[in-house]
Formats: sequence, structure tokens, C-alpha cells
Amino acid sequence: MNNQEMLNELDLLKELGNIGAGNAATALSQLLNKEINMNVPRAKIVSFNEMMELAGGPDRPVAAVFLTMEGELAGSLFFVLSLEDALKLVNQLIEDKSLCEDNFSQHEMGLSALQELGNIISAHYLTALSDAIGLRVTPSVPQVKVDMVGAIVMAGLLEISQFSDHAIFIDTELSEINDEMVQKAKGHFFLIPFPDSFEKIMATLGEK
Repeated sequence: MNNQEMLNELDLLKELGNIGAGNAATALSQLLNKEINMNVPRAKIVSFNEMMELAGGPDRPVAAVFLTMEGELAGSLFFVLSLEDALKLVNQLIEDKSLCEDNFSQHEMGLSALQELGNIISAHYLTALSDAIGLRVTPSVPQVKVDMVGAIVMAGLLEISQFSDHAIFIDTELSEINDEMVQKAKGHFFLIPFPDSFEKIMATLGEK
């Protein structure tokens, strides 16, 4: 695959990400009863080490939603947010003033809200990808965790790292428009297919 073909496929991944983001934004707007916009500024293929650096480094505390993919596409999916941005989103749902970075990891209602938000966003991304390449994918029930990037990522990679060493990285920006004020939050998607699924994705995109 030459550089131009790779760039074309990454552009398609970004386009698919934007389709998923648009659908997720509609669902979140209905859930929160607020205008939510989402977009994907970039997509790229990275190594596992690069993945952790893009999420802020292995020692950075983050909130993450993790799920596995089964079916014709198999692998793992992470949606990673800084604690600050995760709290911005969660507080839109539960409006609990006691929730803060110090107690987030033990706050049952906050974690449940983050799980629901991550589930909505992840499901729309996977649906957009599945529809575009014509391959069925079934997501697992998402898990949510507040911990350091390294601990979260390595726990989710124990099985897949034996077979793969790269991930599809998709940046995501969420913005809430309220009384002409815009509040933004940034998240990172890391789609980590098993090698045969990765080849299916890239081969199908290469035909488009």
C-alpha cells in the first residue's frame, strides 16, 4: 500500500467517524435535551505506545469506556476522556454537585452515566463503520473505569496484544451550545481490530 492509498483510507475513516459522530450527537441531544454537536478532526493508524501517548501518557488519570467487538469484525474499542471532560459530560446527565475528580472512580451514579454516554457514542461509531464496509459487528456491554491510561489500556489489550500491535485512532470533539455559549469536551477513540479484521477494514476502504 502506498502513501496516497493510506491517506485515502484514513480520510474515509475520518468521514465514517463524522457520520457516527453526527448520529451520536443527535442521540445525545435527545437524551440531554440540549444541542450537542460532534466532529472528528483527525484519524490515523498508531502503535500501542503511540496510542497511550495520544491519550496523555501512561501515567495520566483518565475516564474510559471499553468494549469488545464480535462478529465479522472482532477486536476492542476504547473511548478515553480526561477526567475534566468526563465530568463535564456526566454532570449534564446527573447534575450531582458532589461528583468530582477525587471521588469519580467510586461514584456509582457518575460511572453509570459515563457508561451510558460511552455506549451511545461507541454504538453509533461502530454502526457507521459496519454499514460502510458491509460487515456485521456486535459490541459487548461496555465497561467503565477511572484509572491511569497505562492501566486501562493494558487491561484491555491482554488478549489482543498477542496478535496485533496497531490501533485506529479517531479524535472526537463534543460541543454543547447553550445560550450562545459553547462548551467543549474532547475524547479519543481507539479501535483495535484483530489482524484479520484490520485487513478486512483496510481492504474494503481501499475499494471505495
